[in-house]
Amino acid sequence: MNHRPKLMPPPITAARYCPSITKMVRKCQLRPTLALTCLIILYALYSFFTYSPFYYLSRASVDLENKGGPYRSSKVKLYMYDLPRRFTYGVIESYVFARGGETVGSDALLKYPGNQHSAEWYLFSDLNRMDRDRADSFVTRVKNPDEADLFYVPFFSSLSLVVNPIRPNVSLDEPTYNDEQTQEDLLQWLENQVYWKRNDGRDHVFICQDPNALYKIVDRVKNGILLVSDFGRLAPNQASLVKDVILPYSHRINTYKGEIGLENRKSLLFFMGNRYRKEGGKIRDMLFQILENEPDVIIKHGAQSRESRRIASQGMHTSRFCLHPAGDTPSACRLFDAIVSLCVPVIVSDFIELPFEDVIDYKKISIFVDTKNAVKPGHLVNILRNTSPKKILEYQKELKEVKRYFEYEDPKGTVPEIWRQVSLKLPLVKLMCNRNKRLVLRESTQPDCSCLCSNQSTTL
Repeated sequence: MNHRPKLMPPPITAARYCPSITKMVRKCQLRPTLALTCLIILYALYSFFTYSPFYYLSRASVDLENKGGPYRSSKVKLYMYDLPRRFTYGVIESYVFARGGETVGSDALLKYPGNQHSAEWYLFSDLNRMDRDRADSFVTRVKNPDEADLFYVPFFSSLSLVVNPIRPNVSLDEPTYNDEQTQEDLLQWLENQVYWKRNDGRDHVFICQDPNALYKIVDRVKNGILLVSDFGRLAPNQASLVKDVILPYSHRINTYKGEIGLENRKSLLFFMGNRYRKEGGKIRDMLFQILENEPDVIIKHGAQSRESRRIASQGMHTSRFCLHPAGDTPSACRLFDAIVSLCVPVIVSDFIELPFEDVIDYKKISIFVDTKNAVKPGHLVNILRNTSPKKILEYQKELKEVKRYFEYEDPKGTVPEIWRQVSLKLPLVKLMCNRNKRLVLRESTQPDCSCLCSNQSTTL
C-alpha cells in the first residue's frame, strides 16, 4: 500500500492571479539575500587569499621559487630565544673538548661537526642571517618577543646527546658533560620565561632530530611543536603529524651530479649499513639472508666512517634501486642519501613517516614493500626486476625534481621548507592556546577530543 500523502493543490492567493505582485515580492527578498551572498563570497575570498598559502593552488610538486607570489600569506613572526651559550655554542665546544680539541678565540670559528642530525645547526644559522638574505622565508625573525607568533628554542639537543664519545680518545676520569642535566637546566631556564608560562609552551618550537634527543624532558615540552625525524621513540600522546613536523636527515654522501639514465647503473639493488639492529630493525638481518646471494644485488654490513661513505656514494650512484629497511627507528639517513643519488628508494619500514608529504608524493619516487612480503624469498627482487626501464627513468625524473627538498645547504631547499611547515602549525597553536584558557576541570575516562595521535589507522 502506498502511504505517501496526496499532493494538495496550492492555496489560492492574490499573488497567484497577480504575477506582478510576486515579482515585486521576489525583488524585495532578492536584494538583501543577494547583498548578503556577495558579502559572504567576498569574505571567503579574502580569507582564502589572506590565510591560505599559494602552494595549495598549484600541483602536488611545489615550486619553491614561486612561493613569494601575489597570494603569499603574511609571514609568521618567530622569536628565537637568546639562550645561555652553554645550550648552543657551548655544546659544540664541549664536543670538541671531549675529543681532545682546543678552545678557539671566537664562536664564529667553532665548526658544528657534520652528522645526519645537523638540522639544528642549519636552522640556527638561518635565523642568524640578515633579513634581506631571508626575504623568501615563511617566517621572519622578530627581536621583540611581544610581537612573536611562535618562539624557537635553539638548543643543540642532538649534538648534546653525543658530546661524550662512546670510545673516548682522551683520558678523562669521568665525563665532564652531562646531557641529562643540560636538558633539565634548559627546562628550568624556560620555566622562568614569561612567554613559556603564558601558554604552557604550546607556541614554542623545539628541534629534537635524533630519536633520543630531549628524551629526559620531552614529556614536559610535548605541548610545543617538535621537529623530529620520526615518531619511533615518542609516545602517541607526545607527538603527532598534526602538531609536529617531520624533518629529513642530512644526507651523508655526495649528491649525484649526473643526468638521469641507466647506462652507468649496472647494479640492481644496493644497501650498506649495520646488519644487526634492535626493535623494528631486526628486519635487516632477515633481508641480508635472502638478498646476499642474489645476482646484481650489493648488500654490505658497514658502520659510519669516511671510507664507508665513499663506498656508499659509489654504490648508490651506480645502482638502480637502493634499499631502505627500518633500523632502530623507522627512518634513517640512507633514504635521503638515495634520493640525492637518484637511486630509487625501496622502503621496507611499515611505520615510517616522511617529510613534506603535503607537497611530495613518495609513491612517485619510491617503491614501498611491507615487511611481511619483503622477507619472502624472491619477492623483493622480482618486483625490482619486473620494473621496466621506462618506469625507472620516470622515478629518476621525479627524484631529480624533488631532491632540492633534501639539500640543507641549498638556500631554496630544506631549511625554507621546514619553516613553511612550521608556519602551517600556527592556526592550530592559536586554537589550542585559546581553548586552554577557557577549559574547566573535567572528569572523564574517555579520550579528550583534542587528543592528537600520530596514527590511528587500521589495516584493511
